[in-house]
Amino acid sequence: MLNPDTPQLFTVLGAGGTIGRAVADYLRCRAQFVQTVDRAALPAFLAARRPAGHVIDCIGLTGDFRSRPLDTAEAHVGVTARCLAEVDFTSFLILSSTRVYTNAPATHEDSALVCRPTDPSDLYNLTKLAGEALCLTDPRPTVRVVRLSNVYAADPGADTFLGQVLHEGRTTGRVVFGQAPGSEKDYVSLDDVVRLLPDIAVSGRSRLYNLASGRNITHGQIAATLHARCGWNTRFMADAAELRFPPIEITRLNAEFGTPLRNLLQDLATLSAGQEVPCSRSTRQAVA
Repeated sequence: MLNPDTPQLFTVLGAGGTIGRAVADYLRCRAQFVQTVDRAALPAFLAARRPAGHVIDCIGLTGDFRSRPLDTAEAHVGVTARCLAEVDFTSFLILSSTRVYTNAPATHEDSALVCRPTDPSDLYNLTKLAGEALCLTDPRPTVRVVRLSNVYAADPGADTFLGQVLHEGRTTGRVVFGQAPGSEKDYVSLDDVVRLLPDIAVSGRSRLYNLASGRNITHGQIAATLHARCGWNTRFMADAAELRFPPIEITRLNAEFGTPLRNLLQDLATLSAGQEVPCSRSTRQAVA
């Protein structure tokens, strides 16, 4: 666990992105030593070979991975390989995704996973899993992987489902859902992510963790909450497809770091207004 009285060195890769920037801000608020590395600075960082302390690798592609397959492979596999080979670290933690469970019969960290190389959507999963394999076959016990769920914050991002819903509601006062009300997935708050990632990096007893809320929320629940709390007119397109992601198992996370995680439905009122989600003082700047 982090101790402000004995600060440690952290290196955050991908610090120009939402999660990387928030993690770096959180660590600074906790009086840790932090160096940040964005994509442009990555070659110089690798060439320097200076001690990096606890490395948290937040480099990755999300919504645009289908149109940038080579960049996706480089971010998820190439960068990971070079860091493992060239960086002088105390611990190394990469961010993967719970999307890898899309076709799986179970969502425990040790579950067998199914991917189809011929499916363009599985390019993301395959490259994430290749990066995971590099880490989990590395003999050093402080090399770890976190499979991260769908992250929400004050600004979820225009390329996410939740970001599109909130933008439409704020702009027009109504939301038309393109997926059926029974569609569901797991959401985890940025506040919880930035709090837990450093603890996992420093003191995790396992090599692989799911970081999720552990509960699925349906589009119908989101629509009902936005209507009740914001007065928005919410409806669903006729014959919309139902997309259901499996609930994410978080027994391992709870056993080691068992603090309660935030609930998206309770935070929707502030998110819909574009306001900061209430959080601890140490993460207030990061979430904003």
